[in-house]
Order: sequence, then structure tokens, then C-alpha cells
Amino acid sequence: MHRGVRPLSNHGAAMSRPVFADLPCADLAASTEWFADLLGRDPDARHSADLAEWHHPGTAGLRLRRDRDRAGQGALTLVVADIATRRERLIRLESGVTPDAGRLRVQLRDPDGNLVVMEGD
Repeated sequence: MHRGVRPLSNHGAAMSRPVFADLPCADLAASTEWFADLLGRDPDARHSADLAEWHHPGTAGLRLRRDRDRAGQGALTLVVADIATRRERLIRLESGVTPDAGRLRVQLRDPDGNLVVMEGD
């Protein structure tokens, strides 16, 4: 751990809460549809008209947030075990699939231009 950096804590005990990646988008409906196609499922939660969430229980999640001023300035990397089975979906999204040290790496741009990288075996 870096000097002077302490782990997030809850009264002295390390927190075991999920971490969410937050991507800004201009058109939440279009971005939600695009990510639902990419991930193969609809969002798990819609807490407000400006937010859509996908959950990976206990570890991580993705939040799409309507923010026209920051849209297109985000980046996200998703590590997936079944990237080969997603091949057809990725082709529909016009991605470039390249091998990287024995892994597949896919670089995409969402409708706002945010960089989305998927990698896996």
C-alpha cells in the first residue's frame, strides 16, 4: 500500500462493499440499450431517471449516469470468462478483437465515445 494511503474502513474494519465504475452518458436510454446488448441483460436497478446499474454481486458493478458535460470522457475495462461466446454480439457492435498474450482483448466505443475494453480467455 502507498505511504499515507489507508484502506477504506467502517469503524476500523476493512469494508467489503462492491466497487462501481461510473460512466457518463448524454442519452441514458441509448446507452442503456447498448450496454444491455453488450452485457446480455437489462440493468439490475434504475434508482432515478438519470441512472442505470448492472450488478456483479459482492464485487463490482457498472453505473451509467446521465451527465452531458462529461459524456464520452470515461473508460471501463471488463474482464470476462466467456468472451469467446460473446463473439457474435461484439461483431454486431463493430468491435476489433485482438489477441493479447493469450487473451482476447476487445476495444469498443459506446454511443457517447467512452472507451470500453473487454478482455478474457
